[in-house]
Amino acid sequence: MAHLAMATGFLLILVGFYGALTNRNILRMIVAFSIADTGVNIVIVAVGYMRGRSAPILDSTVSAADALARIIDPVPQALVLTAIVIGVGVTALMLAYAYKLYEKKRSLDIAKFTELKW
Repeated sequence: MAHLAMATGFLLILVGFYGALTNRNILRMIVAFSIADTGVNIVIVAVGYMRGRSAPILDSTVSAADALARIIDPVPQALVLTAIVIGVGVTALMLAYAYKLYEKKRSLDIAKFTELKW
């Protein structure tokens, strides 16, 4: 199961990078970056998965020594939650820039933005 999730994550990363590099429309590039970001999150979760283990919730019925052998490290899930929040913020910032660029040039084609070329 973890191999399938990891392969799916890497496939999403590749599709996202391909879309970002081949599209000329800014909105399509933003969607492609979001797809690649989702793939990275899936890969991180797949790396942290361990078969037969459960969430790190301790109560009085479980001893500490027994719990260490049965729980999953929660750090990858915490990193993914943080990465999701950062990804949403970056996507919102990219969309705001795209909106302002559209207001200025009335186009979302990156070939129209040549003022900063050397």
